[in-house]
Amino acid sequence: MTLLQNYPLQDITTFHARVFAKYYTVFSSAEFLKKILSSPELKTKPFIILGGGSNVLFTGDFNGVIIRNAMEGIEVLKEDDSDVFIKAYAGEKWHDFVLYCVHRNYGGVENLSLIPGTVGAGPIQNIGAYGVELKDVLVEVEAMDVHTLEVKNFSNVECKFGYRDSVFKNQEKGNYIIMSVTFKLKKNPQVNVSYGTLSKELEQMGITNPTIKDVSNAVIRIRSSKLPDPDKIGNAGSFFKNPVISNEQFETIKSEHPNVVSFPATEGFTKLAAGWLIEQAGWKGKRIGDAGVHEHQALVLVNYGDATGKEILDLSDKIIQSVKEKFHVELEREVNIF
Repeated sequence: MTLLQNYPLQDITTFHARVFAKYYTVFSSAEFLKKILSSPELKTKPFIILGGGSNVLFTGDFNGVIIRNAMEGIEVLKEDDSDVFIKAYAGEKWHDFVLYCVHRNYGGVENLSLIPGTVGAGPIQNIGAYGVELKDVLVEVEAMDVHTLEVKNFSNVECKFGYRDSVFKNQEKGNYIIMSVTFKLKKNPQVNVSYGTLSKELEQMGITNPTIKDVSNAVIRIRSSKLPDPDKIGNAGSFFKNPVISNEQFETIKSEHPNVVSFPATEGFTKLAAGWLIEQAGWKGKRIGDAGVHEHQALVLVNYGDATGKEILDLSDKIIQSVKEKFHVELEREVNIF
């Protein structure tokens, strides 16, 4: 195994903060991953698995090993007249996988177009957008136990999916490395345009009977208009989760703020739009040095050039505190902090 030393992470993480990893290596197969995990060097050093680097913020240099997952490929496992089962490897770019499916009219992931990162990161976060979550189409996750080097298949139920949550973020955090994900998609898809913003965008496009390609294009248009391109402005997409609160607390907030933006959640609870809360607290477009809140989407924190990870984290602390003071709601970060 070759370990590169003092490796810059600026170009392989989407915040583009100037930090270094003490060691860095890459794997593109299960066999090579086993060699890395069984190497003597790794037993004495902390390590992090990195995919597209789109959901992480390093607040300083990492005194361990960054292991980059480069397992790529997409294959059809089986299909019938109505369904197709597709296996995508963890290092595959998520949006490339979505386009692969849309091009073949395999429905189910089109609402998740243009989400940054890799396929392997999807189940960890249970990524979701515009009325769809990964759990809706996921069959199983293939992952390697970092301790025993055995491969385990996690069913949808075993993944214990929640809102931007899974078993890989909780009980099994750090214990498994995802190698591939299997999806069940529809060959005669029914589109999901229940999300208000999406249906309005399709209407503006003059589309009344949308295909999954139309839905994908609409999502791409929306995201492109609201979210900054990480290649131009450092960011990790949505920095905070939309908070879920009790209906009683929601009614209290609504009585004071009638225009509060909300969505249905599980019985007895309501989901608030974190971006709206942040904007109402006065943070939209605000900048402290090179760390800032994006001018078009308050949910996105950005690095305008030379912001450090610590400065971005400090900005998020200030936002959390001001939202809590104004609404008595505590925001939770979606991005992983190291």
